[in-house]
Amino acid sequence: MKNTLRRGLAAAAVVLASSSLLAACGDDDDGGSTGASGCNVGSDVKLQLQWLPQAQFAGYYAAVDQGFFEEEGLEVEIIPSGGDIVPQDALASGDVDYAIAWVPKVLGSIEQGAELTNIAQIFQRSGTLQVSWADSGIESVADFEGKKIGSWGFGNEWEIFAAMAAEDLDSTSVSIVTQDFNMNAFLQGDIDAAQAMTYNEYAQLLETRNPDTGKLYTPEDFNVISYEDTEGAMLQDAIWAQTECLDDEEFQERTVKFLKAVIKGWAYARDNAEEAAQITVDAGSSWGPSHELWMTNETNKLIWPAENGIGVIDEGAWKRTVDGALAAVNEQGQQLITQEPPATAYDNTWIEQAIEELGDEVDTTGESFQPIEVELAEGGN
Repeated sequence: MKNTLRRGLAAAAVVLASSSLLAACGDDDDGGSTGASGCNVGSDVKLQLQWLPQAQFAGYYAAVDQGFFEEEGLEVEIIPSGGDIVPQDALASGDVDYAIAWVPKVLGSIEQGAELTNIAQIFQRSGTLQVSWADSGIESVADFEGKKIGSWGFGNEWEIFAAMAAEDLDSTSVSIVTQDFNMNAFLQGDIDAAQAMTYNEYAQLLETRNPDTGKLYTPEDFNVISYEDTEGAMLQDAIWAQTECLDDEEFQERTVKFLKAVIKGWAYARDNAEEAAQITVDAGSSWGPSHELWMTNETNKLIWPAENGIGVIDEGAWKRTVDGALAAVNEQGQQLITQEPPATAYDNTWIEQAIEELGDEVDTTGESFQPIEVELAEGGN
């Protein structure tokens, strides 16, 4: 999401899925076409990411690199963000055709009036952690009281408050410390428990040298709370489309093609982690090779196995996310949402159709998935 790539990479970078730039919407000769809904239904597609190029998005880059979008007759432009673009806002304004964003963030936008639909829940599990030192005494969310809890903000904090609410902890009982997209403040002792993603910031710790031992830190040096194991867990990376566009039959057909290629891309990243990591490096990631391979492997763990098929939204996980969003209150007394989202907030129709059309061509559940072993090098190199 967010999710944390070094800011040294230019945030405005644009990665193209083809050698040519997208044509303007409505230019039928170059793949642009406007449907009855007024939405783009042509072969030229814009996909908005929620962060810079990195293996969190390996499946989309693999779909470009391996020609899966091309096989479906699509030319897909992958548009990164470095925090300068809010994916759901770009989507709601019609600047892009699809966007990747965390569910709780979009639920907040929907309550504010955005009409968006989750068409594929790629991440089936939460990848957010709260990491403290092994001798800190912080072993569960219940231990947060009175502590300095790190958070990036920007909508990434709601799992913290949802988990606290489940423990009957008032949000004002902790000191929320704004955390940069790295672990420096934690390592310097300014934060008792830092926010981290399994696929990024946690790896940053394990590829850092312990000044007391001269060796890299190990998992035994830390206490790790996974929000997936709490009632505050929320669904994260999903593919969103404008709700009104999904009433257009031509848009629906193009969406199914798009999702078929995405499924193939993520299946490739699952079965070829090393190659997928290199694809994201080539796409512009500034992380080192061992860090990028770690990210690919950990991202795969959030997707696979997918019992109902990759991207299919589990009703129970959705309800848990909504319940957490309703319960969460931040340190300023603000709520993420105050009412249940509309029924149009998610729809499995098109991802299930894509899975059905692929048939036996692709393993869409990854039932036998086994992560690889990744050895991190200092600095992720």
